[in-house]
Amino acid sequence: MAHDWSATTTIDRPIDEVFAFLADGTNDPKFSPRVQEIEKLTDGPPGAGTVYASHVKDAGLKSSREFELTEFEQPTRIHWTERTKNAITVPEGGYDLEPAGDGATRMTISNTFEGHGFGKVLLPLATRAAKKDADAFAGRIKAAVEAS
Repeated sequence: MAHDWSATTTIDRPIDEVFAFLADGTNDPKFSPRVQEIEKLTDGPPGAGTVYASHVKDAGLKSSREFELTEFEQPTRIHWTERTKNAITVPEGGYDLEPAGDGATRMTISNTFEGHGFGKVLLPLATRAAKKDADAFAGRIKAAVEAS
């Protein structure tokens, strides 16, 4: 069974604006209520190798996470990997963007989950919950970008 999910939405903003918003990981709390705080650990503008550290709350449990941007192809692709090893991690995730005409952008977000220790037991439940929320999550991203 695959432990991944994805969702696609059309954002009513030009691709360069969408890319800039998503490239700045400090925007994550604007659309992800699980992210309690986040900071950029590396100097300079976002790009491949940029690292973000966050404190998140999942199912009532708090954890610290570090993500590194692994692919950064302006204005179409931002991918990442989680560097921390919590119960459930994201070894691969990303945003893929493409123009959708009239200044709009088609965005697809995807994540693959991996379980560690007891997380292997929780993995199917976490994947099911993420898939159930995927379209709403994409909608929250859309709303946040359009409000920025």
